[in-house]
Parts: sequence; structure tokens; C-alpha cells
Amino acid sequence: MPTEAKFKVKVYPSPKPKKVPKAVSEELKGSAGPKAISRMKKESVDCPVAKKEAAFLVCFACPSFLRRVMGVVDCAGGQGPPQDWLLG
Repeated sequence: MPTEAKFKVKVYPSPKPKKVPKAVSEELKGSAGPKAISRMKKESVDCPVAKKEAAFLVCFACPSFLRRVMGVVDCAGGQGPPQDWLLG
């Protein structure tokens, strides 16, 4: 996978936490602490690949995610997250 960012996506706090599928939560348990996961559940991004708003945890688990620096996500723009991860 290329390590060059195709998109720069701003992370913003969402007024209501979005629902995150259990598969995503379970996948991230080993890579982030419980406090970080709790904080990330309250953040959202406008996914340029899926063309809709998504919870940051979905973005973080996406294969196109490269890095997050100072509230901006670098996205490789590949296939994006699976459709079943994008709950309303």
C-alpha cells in the first residue's frame, strides 16, 4: 500500500457519539487504550472514500488510514471501510 496521502481529512467532535460496530471495537482493543477509545468514539470525520460521515474509530480501523497528526487524518484513498462498518 502506498504511504502517500491522497486525502487530508479533518477530525471534529460530534454532538452525539456515532454507533461503532463491535467488530471495529474488538479490533482496536489491542492497539489503543480504553481512555483513547472512549475519546475517539466522540469524534467524527467526513470520509472522502465512502462519501459520508463516519465515526473516527471506523476511520482508524480502515485499511486506507495512514496517520493522524494534530486533528488531521492522512488517508490513502483505497477501498475505504467495509459498508457494514458504516452504521447510520
